[in-house]
Amino acid sequence: MSPLAGPALLLLTLLQTAVPQGRLPQSHTLQVILGCEMKEDNSTEGFWKYGYDGQDHLEFCSDTLDWRAAEPRAWPTKLEWEAHKIRARQNRAYLERDCPAQLQQLLELGRGVLDQQVPPLVKVTHHVTSSVTTLRCRALNFYPRNITMKWLKDRQPLNAEEVEPKDVLPNGDGTYQGWIALAVPAGEEQRYTCQVEHPGLDQPLLAIWEPSYSGTLVMGVISGIAVCVIILLIGILFIILRKRQASRGAMGQYVLAECE
Repeated sequence: MSPLAGPALLLLTLLQTAVPQGRLPQSHTLQVILGCEMKEDNSTEGFWKYGYDGQDHLEFCSDTLDWRAAEPRAWPTKLEWEAHKIRARQNRAYLERDCPAQLQQLLELGRGVLDQQVPPLVKVTHHVTSSVTTLRCRALNFYPRNITMKWLKDRQPLNAEEVEPKDVLPNGDGTYQGWIALAVPAGEEQRYTCQVEHPGLDQPLLAIWEPSYSGTLVMGVISGIAVCVIILLIGILFIILRKRQASRGAMGQYVLAECE
């Protein structure tokens, strides 16, 4: 078995082999992952590792051009591969030269997507249980992932221990969502403000909970409108009946005049 340098930045291969054991074959899984990563200082680091049956097996060391065996079963393959120094130098060239060049090309192609900044949509909701009133601040559909969310009381930041930890999760479209929650005394919800900072925002965004109309008030408005409509219909019907009665009276007087 000999390693093959491939053009992929990240390659995962599953290989099943059947080894006779008694009457039934036994399946094994070989996994390989190779590629490189670019750090914040623009330096790169390559990796080339093998796994066997879910356990670490072999790892290539580009500095020494040898393979590090993670278990006894890897030693025969390690000795075989280290005998091919030319192949080892080719592996190092791929990790230190070819792979970073391919990674840089992909970064340039995706620069517009990676540099875009999508500001969050922020909303504060109100939740009441039997004994606890909770305000939950949600930031939706933002990019990139880094975001700062905190609660203010009377415009002053709260202590970290008073607030539930921030939770940020990915969306299916590449954006993110995050939320923080805070237990507050009932009736004091308006004293608390959620402050959100994100690269897509020109300045920190402040959001408070805005109470919605209660069901009783809405039903009252609907009932009032219904009563007005009924009164209007009754008035229209009354006018129509009066006009009909007036028309009949005029007709009766006309007939009486002809008889005379």
